Amino acid sequence: MSGLSLFQLLNGVTFAALLFIVASGFTLIFGLLRIVNLAHGALYLMGGYCGYAVASASGNFFVGALAAMVCVGLAGLALDRGLLRFVGGNELRQVLLTLGVAFVVNDLLLVVFGGDTFTVPTPDFLRGALHVGTMFYPKYRLFVLGLGIVLFCVLWLMLYRTRLGALIRAGVDDPETIQAMGINIRRIFLLTFMLGAALAGLGGAVGGAFLTLYPSADAEILVFSLAVVIIGGRGSLLGAAVGALMVGLLNSIGQVMFPEFAYFVIFGPMALILAFRPYGLFGRAA
Repeated sequence: MSGLSLFQLLNGVTFAALLFIVASGFTLIFGLLRIVNLAHGALYLMGGYCGYAVASASGNFFVGALAAMVCVGLAGLALDRGLLRFVGGNELRQVLLTLGVAFVVNDLLLVVFGGDTFTVPTPDFLRGALHVGTMFYPKYRLFVLGLGIVLFCVLWLMLYRTRLGALIRAGVDDPETIQAMGINIRRIFLLTFMLGAALAGLGGAVGGAFLTLYPSADAEILVFSLAVVIIGGRGSLLGAAVGALMVGLLNSIGQVMFPEFAYFVIFGPMALILAFRPYGLFGRAA
């Protein structure tokens, strides 16, 4: 494999890791909780700006990332308890409501931070490049790849090896039975929604270090996240990982080989997959 092709492959895989960080939160909210949250991209952008502000003020990237998670997690609490509880399970109303929230959040961030482009400052030990094969590759992107892998393992263990994960999955399929057992399923769903929002905030802080932050970044990351969840399958963590890998690699290949058709390279295969697998690669009927 030539140095150029290896470089593009790593670009695709590291971008896939970032997409998984963001899309894993979208999978929890959209796939498991059945809430169509089109404000997820705006939460990503909010987390990015919050991470930038705190990391710049404190001089610590990890403090900024933690602040982004906390800030956006609390925003998720306000969104769920303050607005989404009034629309219930009506998906059309959820779409309109969260789309409106996204516009409002985007405009507020534009007022506060302006239209300039910002980059979240990274720690010194993650700057520079590392020798990989026959080339040098940015350390920070490799850090994002490692973070995506660790996050996948943590979420998988939480969903499939803990009582909380069992309650979340059981509550989605049969909330009445779980409620009858004396378990407050609404509180569990609220915590899950906040976790999904916090992951969007983490994605914003992490992605803001190499994709940069700008006013329209929320719409772009939302489109990619939707593609990841649709390809992988609604509610499947493994599907989110596979979908992110596919979208990341297709995006890298498209930008290099077919720059005029970069989006078609992603969404063409997605349409083909849905033609034969309507619920995605690992999804199932709701």
